[in-house]
Amino acid sequence: MRGRHIVVFAGTAEGRRLVLSLCRRLPEGVVTASVATGWGRELLEAERPQNLRVREGRLDRGQIEAFLREERAGAVVDATHPYAREVSENLRAVCGALELPCLGLAREETDLSGCILAADIREAAEKCRELPGNILLATGAKELPAFCQALGEPGRVFPRVLPLAESLEQCRAAGIPAGSVIAIQGPFSRELNLALMEQFSIAVLVTKDGGKAGGMPEKLAAARERGARVVAIRRPPLPGAVCSMAEILARLTGEEEKG
Repeated sequence: MRGRHIVVFAGTAEGRRLVLSLCRRLPEGVVTASVATGWGRELLEAERPQNLRVREGRLDRGQIEAFLREERAGAVVDATHPYAREVSENLRAVCGALELPCLGLAREETDLSGCILAADIREAAEKCRELPGNILLATGAKELPAFCQALGEPGRVFPRVLPLAESLEQCRAAGIPAGSVIAIQGPFSRELNLALMEQFSIAVLVTKDGGKAGGMPEKLAAARERGARVVAIRRPPLPGAVCSMAEILARLTGEEEKG
């Protein structure tokens, strides 16, 4: 696949790392990164190579197909968030129809022993009804309204969200007091997680399993030290096969990952 136009749907830190690695290893090729938000665009453009193109905005299935046709993609990489199941399903369906190779980037899972497990955000809220105290919601702003609606007690919720206008609007719409919003960009160390939990008297942490790349070990370590319960939302099964970073780079460039 060396030298072909590659489109990466990059919704994670390792997705951005993959994009930049591909740009360095394929200087004569073109890499297009599709990101959902302006924040994702800013992070990539901070060290933007000349052969990188960035497309911002969420896409449905029809828009994905039109986008890939317009880009004349030769290969596609699904490096979206492990919980972005709908996007992954749409990508696989479109690539199958267009007969394009679609490589999924794997993210290591975490041992969730000792956590209270939930299938989705609403079940996580139901579990929290049975647990007393303040809740640190570290699942992002998108699912905040559904969580607060199912919980019925937005005054208990301290959401940790990106410092973006749309995130703050989601918090306001969900009835979260301004003083309860933790608007900050990660990564978060164990010390910072613990400091936030202590600052806001957190008794329950609600999180998705972002793996090591998503700071999950630091979250769990801080919760243990704080004595907080952890409600972890299980990952949905991903469609199709997934590959490691090194495997994807080797297939697309003929080189192993360096460093």
